[in-house]
Amino acid sequence: MILIRGMKFWVSCILAALFFLLVTLQVFVELGRFEKQKMKSSLLQDTKKYKQSRPVTTYTEEHNVDKMFDRGMGKYPIMLWWSPLTGENGRFGQCGRDTCFFTINRTYLEHQMTRAVLFYGTDFNIDSLPLPRQSYHEWALFHEESPKNNYKLFHPPAITIFNHTATFSQHSHLPLTSQYLENLESLKSLQYLVSIENKNILRRRIAPVVYVQSDCDPPSDRDTFVEELMKYVAVDSYGECLHNRDLPEQVNNPSYMDDAQFYRILARYKFILAFENAVCDDYITEKLWRPLKLGVVPVYYGAPNIMAWLPSNKSAIVVDKNASPKKIADYIKQLDSNDTLYMEYIGWKLQGHISNNILTRALRDRKWGVQDILQENYIDAFECMVCNRVWNNMHQEEKGLPTNQWKAEPSHLNCPGPEPFPFLSKLTLKTSMRDMWKPSFEQSKKEAKALRILVDRNKNFTNQEFWNLVFKSIGE
Repeated sequence: MILIRGMKFWVSCILAALFFLLVTLQVFVELGRFEKQKMKSSLLQDTKKYKQSRPVTTYTEEHNVDKMFDRGMGKYPIMLWWSPLTGENGRFGQCGRDTCFFTINRTYLEHQMTRAVLFYGTDFNIDSLPLPRQSYHEWALFHEESPKNNYKLFHPPAITIFNHTATFSQHSHLPLTSQYLENLESLKSLQYLVSIENKNILRRRIAPVVYVQSDCDPPSDRDTFVEELMKYVAVDSYGECLHNRDLPEQVNNPSYMDDAQFYRILARYKFILAFENAVCDDYITEKLWRPLKLGVVPVYYGAPNIMAWLPSNKSAIVVDKNASPKKIADYIKQLDSNDTLYMEYIGWKLQGHISNNILTRALRDRKWGVQDILQENYIDAFECMVCNRVWNNMHQEEKGLPTNQWKAEPSHLNCPGPEPFPFLSKLTLKTSMRDMWKPSFEQSKKEAKALRILVDRNKNFTNQEFWNLVFKSIGE
């Protein structure tokens, strides 16, 4: 009898683990789908537009690789996009004085001139990795997105398998922290600014606060906070999350989020709820920059170090983890009824004065542009960073000198685990798919360790081997 009970116990444990795995994977697929499609579409559009502005030599799969390199092109190192982010079968790119061949064609992996393998973080998966990894193969990671799109990469065992990084962290080799901000002029612009007098008139028929989100219940738990906030102050919510007001039909589509008509709708409001989907240092998206560009005060929740990036010390209402929705609502209502206090948050814009030297320096020193055809975009800059580093080491080898050993650090992609807001007790928290983010994050630590073990073995592995290691560590 004891033996039978023991077997039932272990069978139930295995079934529970499998169920947890399936639910976790479904969470990543379903809740990450909207943002992944939006970001990837934006990346591809930018890449296509910017690459059209500069001369390149493109080759298709019909060209014979060996013949092409026999014609004197074999001296150029190959940069292989393992994730087909750029969609280019072959292109010679000029990076200053250095030339590299960029391709998504995986048959190049075995070529003697392949020096770097490039990965897009959201598409990085364990069932297809370029193993065994040659000693001269450097791995480079491009990942500008939220941690929810691939949690395992946000732990030291996983991020440190790469040599080169371009992430939203200011500590990465190519920081993308300002990826959603075109320039300082866009912040200073008064193009969409609505005067306080007109905003007060508009207040007769619209709420003081607007919220536009269609990616609901993300790891930051923003919808819980906003739902509670709405009990104390009026909020017009146009997105799918907490929806209570409709956008005009002509702009009621995610593709119109940067449309002038949509901007004019938002600019009428006094406050915009700018809540990120994840809480990480330096993870700052258009949710913050958009209201600042429109002349609306953002009520911001997200990057804990946001004060280091704001245009002035008084340009946003910053919400922290322990904030009370009622107190935030009371403060919003106070500013709404007092033009003098409200205008203190707009003064920097009216004066055209950005006092933050960190922000100014970051935009000045970055080696790429946003929506600027005269500059490389950040994908080009990432490619060229890796290309230049590869060439530098090749020159060092020719001279018999030591080469640079590039390696990613844990700080290049690091976020704390998701936590719900503490203003509600656990007993009153509603149950939803968002409750899976915390256990998913915890499991991703095991996945990162398993990935590191298998990559260090330096040979191909199966999904079963990977998950066996994951569940073995869970049981320990």
